[in-house]
Amino acid sequence: MASGEDRLIERFFRPLARDPAALGLVDDAAVITPPAGADLVLTTDGVIESVHFFPDDPADAVARKALRANLSDLAAKGAEPLGFLLSLALPAKADEKWLASFAKGLGADAETYRCPLLGGDTDHTPGLLSVSISAFGTLPHGTMVKRSGARAGDRIVVTGTIGDAALGLAVRREPARATRAGLSPQESAHLQGRYLLPEPRVALASALRTRASAAIDISDGLAGDLMKLAAASGVSARIETERLPLSLAAQKMVATEPALLKTVLTGGDDYEILAAVSPAALSALQTAAKAAGIALSEIGTVSAGADVEILGPDNRPIELSQPSFSHF
Repeated sequence: MASGEDRLIERFFRPLARDPAALGLVDDAAVITPPAGADLVLTTDGVIESVHFFPDDPADAVARKALRANLSDLAAKGAEPLGFLLSLALPAKADEKWLASFAKGLGADAETYRCPLLGGDTDHTPGLLSVSISAFGTLPHGTMVKRSGARAGDRIVVTGTIGDAALGLAVRREPARATRAGLSPQESAHLQGRYLLPEPRVALASALRTRASAAIDISDGLAGDLMKLAAASGVSARIETERLPLSLAAQKMVATEPALLKTVLTGGDDYEILAAVSPAALSALQTAAKAAGIALSEIGTVSAGADVEILGPDNRPIELSQPSFSHF
């Protein structure tokens, strides 16, 4: 007789595991054969209720956020998605309606980003609901874009817009902030949507692989992740906040509350890509980004040294007591 866990997998997750490597989820493991001459790129990330998402967030969005966080890591390395493993810890309150929505969202993104479910595990937890995903990607041997490749003279670029997710979280916690900033309902929804559902820049992966000197996905805040990239590369970096790409909603909030500029710089969940690019490769990367429909903004430069400087609107360095989000 099938166990409750077996029935759960059969109903909600086996229909998603159509790739032959998943073996129909009837074995203890999956088996994959990377393309000839390719390297495997491995990453893992997770989301936890009341830490990365609200308890009343839609189940399909929770699934998508968990997968997209991992896809963002792969994109920053220049890797194309190959597949993923799912570990799901469910409290007793997670009913079949919630699971059906979760599986639907997960399946939709797995298909959209061509990253199939290969296997995983389901557990009951007396604590909060958590979703952990390990994703795999491939790229030609020796071409992964590391954090450590930035060189003096490189330009610093970033995709999309910065700070929307952190400001969306602030609005979600305190809706009056949107009113004070004069945000329209659509602008408020935009910020909150960016927190709920990131947009991994998978379409730019191949161009980053061939054009970027170094890259990192911005999951813990622009300032902190820039510091990580600079430290790994052994260089100095300087960016100007006047050049940061901000959405209209973010501009309104910062104009109303100037202190929110630090939130823009240090808040997590952007899932944009920060990269160092040589002047010779910059134009080609800009062209590729435009073709992919992804905004790409130049915000600073790399130089010799070991400092990171963030210049504010008054052209003076901004001091940040905590440059990035940290769980600890």
